[in-house]
Amino acid sequence: MSADELIIHTDSGRWNITNLGAILFAKRLADFRSIRRKAVRVVAYKGNSRVETIREQEGTKGYAVGFEGLINFINALIPSNEVITKALRKTLPMYPELAVRELVVNALIHQDFFISGSGPMVEIFTDRMEITNPGRPLVQTDRFLDTPPRSKNEALASFMRRIGVCEERGSGIDKVVFQTELYQLPAPVFEVVDDNTRAVLFSHRPLTKMDKADRVRACYLHSCLKYVNREYLTNTSVRERFGIKPQNMATASRLIKEALEEKVIVPYDVSAAPKLMKYIPWWAAPTEMETK
Repeated sequence: MSADELIIHTDSGRWNITNLGAILFAKRLADFRSIRRKAVRVVAYKGNSRVETIREQEGTKGYAVGFEGLINFINALIPSNEVITKALRKTLPMYPELAVRELVVNALIHQDFFISGSGPMVEIFTDRMEITNPGRPLVQTDRFLDTPPRSKNEALASFMRRIGVCEERGSGIDKVVFQTELYQLPAPVFEVVDDNTRAVLFSHRPLTKMDKADRVRACYLHSCLKYVNREYLTNTSVRERFGIKPQNMATASRLIKEALEEKVIVPYDVSAAPKLMKYIPWWAAPTEMETK
């Protein structure tokens, strides 16, 4: 524990618990004045606004010893959908459990501990779920998916990786985007609000109910996910992403056109035939210097 800087030896021969040791293993975070406000708050609201609160709970334990309990508590508050398969009726959570887990652990390890008076917060609404942590991100929000991992709290991230809570490989957001596509959900939102970073998961919404911003964001993140896997966005992959039937290729083409107009994706090879066109994120396009 001393080697991991969870405790330090004093001149009097005793041991003191460090802030790192407390934030990971405290039975009561309130006992540690410097980090008591870093406990995770979970709030469930009635409807889509913050007007009426159904339940609110503030965590008491350190992140390492209390993480599984935190995730179980959050999952218990998330609404469920009933899905009827060929032979069975199954109840599935509204949001992928893996996506929820990855976003919560990101909020814990990437928060800015120097911002006092606030800590990570999970807010659950009827139509969405918001995970907020104090501190601005080290990279642009639209590059979360492809940028190599960088952490403000290296010791915290390293220990959480060792105990199997996080990976520290930069694949967390990849999993979030993949899971939302698998569940046919609207693309998540990553945004900076004042000095806070917020990730938003949305409940199921059919393509006909998505606005242009939803569709463009979904195409952009889809292209990012494809690119980091050494693949490309195509008409076929867009149809799979949105659950569009093969005979409705024109619908997928319109979605691609919208993303092109917003300049979030670009053609991989402009000379390719229309049916063979592939697309990549805007940041993956070669610069003029690279093409010379």
